[in-house]
Amino acid sequence: MLVIKSFSFNMFSENTFVVWDEGSKESIIVDPGCSTPEEESRLEEYIFGNQLHIKYLLLTHCHIDHILGCDFIIEKYKPEYYASKEDLFLIKQAVALAAGFGFQIKPIPEPENFLSEDLQLKIGTSILTFLFTPGHTPGEYCIYFKKEAICLTGDVLFKNSIGRTDLWGGNYNTLITSIKTKLFALPDNVKIYPGHGESSEIGTEKNFNPFLHESSKK
Repeated sequence: MLVIKSFSFNMFSENTFVVWDEGSKESIIVDPGCSTPEEESRLEEYIFGNQLHIKYLLLTHCHIDHILGCDFIIEKYKPEYYASKEDLFLIKQAVALAAGFGFQIKPIPEPENFLSEDLQLKIGTSILTFLFTPGHTPGEYCIYFKKEAICLTGDVLFKNSIGRTDLWGGNYNTLITSIKTKLFALPDNVKIYPGHGESSEIGTEKNFNPFLHESSKK
């Protein structure tokens, strides 16, 4: 069975996810936003308490609030590290972008591996695939567990909302196309776990998300 644990971290209330297989204890960390020793400790205590093996570190996209804990995770757990090649510029500019928000960080490590729609990863008996969903950033990917009907949607699709497109590399029309062609092609019962806020389901967002209803009128 797959277990999903979320933590709300940093000044942006970003959702960091630990997803793990109960049988094997293999796990992934998605978008580590931990930015203080207290937040790192909360994450570490959960991992230690459940005796998890961190197999992969995955970034849905590389905005500053989703990558603040990368260095901590890499040094502590030595996972295979994947991100989008198209979002590398955000990692390279992370120190300057953080300064723009009034805080200092160390340089964020660059990934050793890159996401693609051809990539498949595995924890326990669960298979992860990746949906290329640009628009919030040029290189965002959503993480899909088909068998479990679960999708981690980063900052593409939220409960009753969509990702911003006024940030670095954002494009509104591209985002709407990503949602409608990639995420809304998934079954209605797929549960989504976004990068901020509460979970939802694909069918619910198809029917009730006000931003997508507005976009269909344009």
